Amino acid sequence: MKVGSIIALLLGFYAGPCAGQEAAAPGAGRLADPVVCRTDPSQSYALYIPKKGNVTALPVVFFFDPHGAGSLPLNKYRSLAEAYGFILVGSNNSKNGNDWPTTGQIWDRLYDDVLHRLGIDGHRIYVCGFSGGAKVASYVAIQHPGIRGVIAGGAALPDGVSADNFPFSFTALAGEGDMNLTDIVATSNDLDKTRTRHRLIVFDGKHEWAPLAVMDQAFAGWRLDAMRDGTAPRDNGFIDGYITRSKGRVAADIQAGHLIKAERECRFSANGVDGLSAEANWFKQKGATLSADSRYRQQDQEQQSLFRKEEELKAVYRQQFQQGDNRYWQQTIKDLDAKTAMATPEKGMYQRLLAYLSLAFYSISNQLITARRSDGARHFVELYKLADPTNSEAWYFSGVLDVREGHIPQAESDLVKAVEEGFRDKQRLRNQPEFQKSFTPASFERIEGKMHR
Repeated sequence: MKVGSIIALLLGFYAGPCAGQEAAAPGAGRLADPVVCRTDPSQSYALYIPKKGNVTALPVVFFFDPHGAGSLPLNKYRSLAEAYGFILVGSNNSKNGNDWPTTGQIWDRLYDDVLHRLGIDGHRIYVCGFSGGAKVASYVAIQHPGIRGVIAGGAALPDGVSADNFPFSFTALAGEGDMNLTDIVATSNDLDKTRTRHRLIVFDGKHEWAPLAVMDQAFAGWRLDAMRDGTAPRDNGFIDGYITRSKGRVAADIQAGHLIKAERECRFSANGVDGLSAEANWFKQKGATLSADSRYRQQDQEQQSLFRKEEELKAVYRQQFQQGDNRYWQQTIKDLDAKTAMATPEKGMYQRLLAYLSLAFYSISNQLITARRSDGARHFVELYKLADPTNSEAWYFSGVLDVREGHIPQAESDLVKAVEEGFRDKQRLRNQPEFQKSFTPASFERIEGKMHR
């Protein structure tokens, strides 16, 4: 990162547009995508400025999607930009498969361009990511002092990085059906032993960008942090409203018999309002009372038992990757699908197992396709489509193999399906060697035309 950018981060000056800039920021209240980086036209991002405009310096959140879909989280959370007065930025270049040096270069150019175009409050720079993007967000915060908070959804810290006394707050989000839930909970437990301000929300969902209400709670944590740190003015109305809503969630969870969830809410809010309100003690005491309840202890034991069973089943699956035939996997996936639809305490575990198989089939398929072992790859790609039929990557892989097998019309059909499931990477599509050799310009146009519908 340039020296000037580092100083901006550390000192937090107003970095507003200046005379002679090459490109003006897009208008407030509308999403712009792509915004091309002025120093590197190969890089771009999605941008949303709240309706109140950028007359004064505003906090900024940089989003990292695992597929480089910068506008996806901005569309999902743009109402939070209005509620909290945040500028939202979503990278179109950061994606799974990039190495860390490439990730660092993407960040440097992204940050430099945003700093050049917009008025940024350097005391309130945040990063947020999902899945592989969550690891990117954590990596960026670790590498660049001055970032105040990380929201990591669906993944924990980067591989090889242990919990430490980080200078930023760390908020972890995970669905009950997220295959990384056990790792995320373990990381949260490890952070308990450090001085890092950290929070955890487990929601009813799977491996996905968190629902709006969950992200709202995570953003509220950032605002409370800023009030405590003195980087945002104290707002007693906001604090009191947050406490009232949180107490309501605690009461609702207790009423539903979800004592673990209620205790997590207490821990989250005790952390959030600590130093801002005496009600932090209420949340601490309520959490202690819940954790001492015999029903809580029973639920905790049952959860730990499910976690152990989950690891045992993963070990069985890993063995079957080497020897399991189609019949075994078809039956296994069918059983998991059925169990994820049942309202039982094991539902989340079966969702996590199905997501685990999806990730495993992706990894094996990718390795075999890269090694040009197409016959073996076809076996795992079909299993990938069976386990996760709405994953665009499964259909993209199928399209690659279709071309290798000489089935050009089927390849186009599979790629259209990939687009229907969210595939948007035109550069990857155009650069794929199999498609370059076999598709006409009209073929590319037909596929890319579906991306705008």
